[in-house]
Amino acid sequence: MAGTAVAEVMAELAGLEDPKAREVNEKRGDDHAVNLGKLRALAKRLKTQQDLARELWKTDDSSARLLATLVCRPKEFERDELDAMLRESRTPKVQDWLVNYVVKKSPHAEELRLAWLDDADPVVASAGWALTTERVMRRPDGLDLGKLLDVIEAEMKDAPDRLQWAMNDCLGNIGIKHEEHRARAIEIGERLEVLKDYPTPPNCTSPFVPIWINEVVGRKKGK
Repeated sequence: MAGTAVAEVMAELAGLEDPKAREVNEKRGDDHAVNLGKLRALAKRLKTQQDLARELWKTDDSSARLLATLVCRPKEFERDELDAMLRESRTPKVQDWLVNYVVKKSPHAEELRLAWLDDADPVVASAGWALTTERVMRRPDGLDLGKLLDVIEAEMKDAPDRLQWAMNDCLGNIGIKHEEHRARAIEIGERLEVLKDYPTPPNCTSPFVPIWINEVVGRKKGK
């Protein structure tokens, strides 16, 4: 489907909308009404189309923006373009997909990570922490994990929700991936009690760091 018109795609997205899905998503701060499995199937059919991705993003429609992250070429975005896109991301799911499917694959990821970490907007800062967690997990060389723990210890307790969640994710992964910092990560989690009472479905792991770290590490040791 080379050169697909944005109007054609928007019409198809409109046909896939499910009001019940929108109602469920709105409880999490999202506003898309298209089932994500159907969205991925559409992306697979469209294949990669960078121009279309840019046009879909401009619509300011969350379903279209999610689709844009799936059909774009991440390496073709400029640094300032990605920065603007993040700041335009109105909902958690759009931000999450933009960071994970686009920014992480961009040659500008590290530069943006450093810039976003210190941003005054907590939503933008949360993206910086998400990129930092990626490095904690996959490319920790050059990171000062002790300093990251210092910042988390000082700021996570009172951070806004999305920033707090991103910092908590980083804390948990430091404890899971880096044994030398595990005891301190658990101690910070125990003392701050962030997400301690988060409702966790059966057979799912709690995001409360002491429980999360111990369960994941215990499973690995049991293999």
